[in-house]
Amino acid sequence: MAFSFGAFQAFMPLLGWIAGIKLLDFISGVDHWLAFGLLLFVGFKMIYESTKPETHGAEENLSLCTLLILSAATSIDALAIGLSFALLNVSITTPIIVIGTVTFTLLFLGATSGGKIRKFHRAG
Repeated sequence: MAFSFGAFQAFMPLLGWIAGIKLLDFISGVDHWLAFGLLLFVGFKMIYESTKPETHGAEENLSLCTLLILSAATSIDALAIGLSFALLNVSITTPIIVIGTVTFTLLFLGATSGGKIRKFHRAG
């Protein structure tokens, strides 16, 4: 799970950056406004997501298909960030390494500690 989410979070900014580089000649007149709009969209999306109530459903195992869909769906904003980096003429190497590593590490730690906490909670 950690590898899937980490890989998608690292790959999507790279994909957005490549698309931005290819489109740069077509949109160079409005690139700063496009970057502003994309970053604004991501910011508002984060604010909106933080206000939604959490749902606690039944436990279920993730299929590979579901895992890949969730990994892709949660990394769409990273695609927009990558496009913004290209429009702002920022190198993508360091951001994708940091984004992928941080996502992998936090998900790995959260999943492993969550499993241990769940066992402790059920025992108590």
